[in-house]
Amino acid sequence: MVSKNQIKLITSLQLKKYRNEHQLFIAEGVKVIQELLQSNFVLEHLFVTEPLFDEVDSSGKTVLKETDMKRISALSSPSPCLAIFKIPAPTAIETGGLIVALDDIRDPGNLGTIIRLCDWFGVKQLLCSFETVDVYNPKVIQSTMGSIKRVNVNYVDLNEFISESPLPVFGTFMDGKNVYNETLPKDAILILGNEANGISAQLEKTIQNRISIPRFGDIQQTESLNVATAAAIFLSEFRRS
Repeated sequence: MVSKNQIKLITSLQLKKYRNEHQLFIAEGVKVIQELLQSNFVLEHLFVTEPLFDEVDSSGKTVLKETDMKRISALSSPSPCLAIFKIPAPTAIETGGLIVALDDIRDPGNLGTIIRLCDWFGVKQLLCSFETVDVYNPKVIQSTMGSIKRVNVNYVDLNEFISESPLPVFGTFMDGKNVYNETLPKDAILILGNEANGISAQLEKTIQNRISIPRFGDIQQTESLNVATAAAIFLSEFRRS
């Protein structure tokens, strides 16, 4: 059975304010939780409605009825498990290789998908502006499908970081050079901008290389690509080069 205090804590963790206060976040789904249990993330407590995760000691696991799981879940269709993990201390930024930087990405699903893409394409370092959605938002964690354990995510002042980095900087713009025609380096910073407004004007000034994905449609009236979709194409081109 889940207590009132546990319900209050778990539901509060849907908000960044309380995640920061308690230094805890929630994860839902067998795949996500299994990945996190096999990582350096520290489990605080696990709630299940089925006999899952035998490796977790009974003292750290509570069996619930489905009705109770619905009360604590952030999902419209709750999974049979929900876990509380401790937020780890930030790790040092890896300054070599291909780095992805996100300028004011607001949609949790987009951030989660981009983290999965970084994992797929072997990008170890993801930088986020302070305005970007919190990586420990439950929807972000859900969208990563466990890739969060293999990608180092740091929140930084992007203007400051880029001004101090020796790496070439590539920004994604509608009017940039055709990415399919560019020779892309192995070590670089790739910047993706806000879903509605793109890369901020201030950050744009620091970018030496403007690249874009050309439109091939006959009418060419599509306004833009989803930022996560664009990230997949750009990362593919960087790795292909």
